[in-house]
Amino acid sequence: MHILYTRVSTSEQTSDHQLEQAKKAGFQIDDVVTDHGTSGVSTRLADREGGKRLLHMLREGDTLVVRWLDRLGRNYQDVTDTLRGLLRKGVTVRTVINGMVFDARPKTATEEAVRDALIGFMAAQAEAQAQATKEAQRAGIEHHKVASPEKFKGRKPTFDRGQFDQVVALAEAGQGHSAIAKATGLNRNAVIRIAENPAKAAAALERWGA
Repeated sequence: MHILYTRVSTSEQTSDHQLEQAKKAGFQIDDVVTDHGTSGVSTRLADREGGKRLLHMLREGDTLVVRWLDRLGRNYQDVTDTLRGLLRKGVTVRTVINGMVFDARPKTATEEAVRDALIGFMAAQAEAQAQATKEAQRAGIEHHKVASPEKFKGRKPTFDRGQFDQVVALAEAGQGHSAIAKATGLNRNAVIRIAENPAKAAAALERWGA
């Protein structure tokens, strides 16, 4: 069974819109569980009304579909714990954005290592991005964006967030630059820049809202 979990607040999309996005991405959805007006920043998935129902519904062999990993927790540790708990239960997790797959039953040890590295990295990035946004607001960076947007942003990255996440995960798993370039479709120089300084590459994505 494929279950879509959505979290909807007054400022976000409707659950119907998120379901439409998932179908357009090629997912066959059997059921939808929605939390309304719930803050993911302050509430664990297991403490949300819909989250409780979701965790009760999921069974081994099921696939949980979410728009992005931030729907599964309030911070780095929470997202990581939730993901690993679902995988131990035999539930595969897939994201609509970038089509990431966290397979509960990876076929090889290498696939498992890459999956686990990606879980930790992406969850950490979500928290780092949230913290960076808060710092930017406190420092008044929005003012400079309006005054000189191109100067503030710098050169636009040639990679998107999905490719960035994949490069870092594969590099942490010990893959070479050429192999990573082939797997992600990026040129080797871009792979090297990301692998050697992921913080700088992540900052560039953040500035461009990618």
